[in-house]
Amino acid sequence: MLKKVLIANRGEIALRIIRTCRELGVRTVAVHSAPDRDSLAVRYADEAYALDGTTAAETYLDAAGLLAVLDRSGAEGVHPGYGFLSEDPTFAQAVIDRGVTFIGPPPAAIATMGDKISARRAARAAGIPVLPGGDQPLQNEGELTAFGAEHGWPIAVKAAFGGGGRGIRIIASATEVREAVAAARREALASCGRPELYAERFLDRPRHIEMQVLADTHGQVLWLGERDCTVQRRHQKLIEECPAPDLPDEVRRAMGEASVRLARDCGYTGVGTVEFLYQDGAFHFLEMNTRLQVEHPVTELVTGLDLVEWQLRVAAGERLTFGQGDIAVTGHAIEVRLNAEDPTGGRFTPATGRLTRFDLPSGPGVRCDTGYAAGDTIGPYYDSLLAKAAAWAPDRDRARARLTRTLDETRIEGPATGLAAQRFLLGHPDFTGVRHCTNWVDEELDLSGLQTPPAPAPPSAPQEPEASSGRRPRRGVPALSTWPPRADGVNGAHAEDLGNIVAPLAGTVVGLAVALGDPVRADDPVCHVEAMKMETTVRTPMAGHVAELLVAPGDHVAPGTPLAVIKEGTVLGLLG
Repeated sequence: MLKKVLIANRGEIALRIIRTCRELGVRTVAVHSAPDRDSLAVRYADEAYALDGTTAAETYLDAAGLLAVLDRSGAEGVHPGYGFLSEDPTFAQAVIDRGVTFIGPPPAAIATMGDKISARRAARAAGIPVLPGGDQPLQNEGELTAFGAEHGWPIAVKAAFGGGGRGIRIIASATEVREAVAAARREALASCGRPELYAERFLDRPRHIEMQVLADTHGQVLWLGERDCTVQRRHQKLIEECPAPDLPDEVRRAMGEASVRLARDCGYTGVGTVEFLYQDGAFHFLEMNTRLQVEHPVTELVTGLDLVEWQLRVAAGERLTFGQGDIAVTGHAIEVRLNAEDPTGGRFTPATGRLTRFDLPSGPGVRCDTGYAAGDTIGPYYDSLLAKAAAWAPDRDRARARLTRTLDETRIEGPATGLAAQRFLLGHPDFTGVRHCTNWVDEELDLSGLQTPPAPAPPSAPQEPEASSGRRPRRGVPALSTWPPRADGVNGAHAEDLGNIVAPLAGTVVGLAVALGDPVRADDPVCHVEAMKMETTVRTPMAGHVAELLVAPGDHVAPGTPLAVIKEGTVLGLLG
C-alpha cells in the first residue's frame, strides 16, 4: 500500500478520499486555492499546500502548479478525484514520469476513452451499439448543419473532452447552430480546457444507465452493477439510484458484459464507468468516464465495497480478491445532489453566499458526503455541489421514503439550494412510476410554481415545496439558462429601467453577444456569465440599441453589477 497520497482535487471528493486513506493508514496531502484554504479537506489532511490563484484554471487545472506541489510533498501517489485533471492523460503521464503512482487507469486508456470521439470508435470496435455521430471533431458550423439535415432535428453537439454534462447543447434547428456551438465551446474550455466538439443524434426520451467497472493489473475485469442517472437538468445529474428500476435482466447483463469487453479492449485498470442511453428496449454507448464518479456512493451502499479503497489497492498492484460471481447487489440506494442553486420557477440559478446553517441528517441507512461546514462561503468559482445525500433500504419504495425523510430533516441557511426541488422530484408520480427520461425536468415538468422557502421550517413542521404535480406540454428542446426568464412580463416598467442590464448572479463574463451600437430586439442575448461551471445567457427585455457596454470577457461580476445599457431606437435613428 502507498504510504502518502496527494489529492489533486477539492470539496467533498477530496474529503471522501482522505477518509478512506486514513482507514488504510495512508498519509494525505491536500492542495487548495485561496477560497478553499479553510475547507474541511484541508483541515482533515495530514499536509496541505496552497495553489497560487482563485479560479479553477489558476489552481486545480494548473498541471504545472500541482506537479510542483507533488515534487515538494514527496507523495508516492496522486489521486485525481473527479473533474479537473482526472481525465487528462498528459497529467497522468507527467505523474508517472516522476516515478509516482497515478491512482487511475493508464494514460493510454485515458487518451482512448477520455476523448469522446475515439471512445465512440473503440465502442464500435467492441461491438457495442453507438448513436450516429461524428468520428472527427467539428471543423465548422456547416458540418453541424449538414448533420442535422441528414439525421433530422434536434441534434446534440457535445464537448469531445471532459464530462459532468458540460459543453453540451441541444439544437432544434439550423438557426440555433451558431449560438449553440459558441456556448458549447465556451463551456468546454472553462470546464476542461479543450474546445473540440462533435455531433450526435438526439434521442427524445431516453434513460441514462451506467455500468460500474473495476479492473486490476492482473487481467481481471468486473462490473459491479449499474446506476440509473436519468433525472437531470441541463444534462447534469440530480438523482442517481442503484439498481436501475424496471430494467430487464437481459439488458442489464448485456450492458455489463459490453462494459467489461470495452474496458478489457482498451487496457483499463482501476475504477471506471461506461454510460449508455436506453430507449425502446435498445441501448447505445454514450461515453466512458475514466475516473471515480460523483454518484459512486449508491454502488458502495448496495455492494458493500469501498471503491476508493480498491482504487488504492489496484494502484499498488494488488489482485482483486473476488470474482464476478461474488458481486451481489443488495437492496436499493438512491442519492440526490444538493446544489447551491435557486430552483424557483424551475430555473436552477447558481447561488452563492455564506452557509450560516448547515445541518445534514443521519439515521439508519443514511449517508451524507460533503466538503463544507457551517460558516464556509460558497463562491462562484467551482461546482455548485454542496452535499450528496443517499439512503439505502431493502427496496426502492423504502429507500425513497427514507431519503425523503432525510431531506425533510436537512437544514441549510445562506445561499439558496435545490432542496425543495429534490423533494418534489422524489415524490412525483413519473419518478415513482419510472416514467421519467433525461429530458423530463427540462421539457416535461411544470416547475413554474416551485418556490425556495425564505427560511427553513422548524423540525416539527417541515416545509413543503409549492409546485404543480402535473406535466406541461412538450416544448421541443430545453433552452439555455437565460436571464431575465423569458416568460416574465415587462408591462408597466419604464424603458430606462428595462434598459439597465445587470448581472443576475455572481460569476465571470465569458462572452459578449453584442457590440457597442448594435441594434437589439427584445429577448436578444447581451452577454454570457459563467458561475459554478454553468453558463447563463443574459438577455435584454426591450428592443433598441446598445448604448453602453460596461464589462468585458474575463470580468468578475457580483449580483446587480451593471453589464450594459440598452436605449430605445437605433443609432442611425438617433443621429438622423
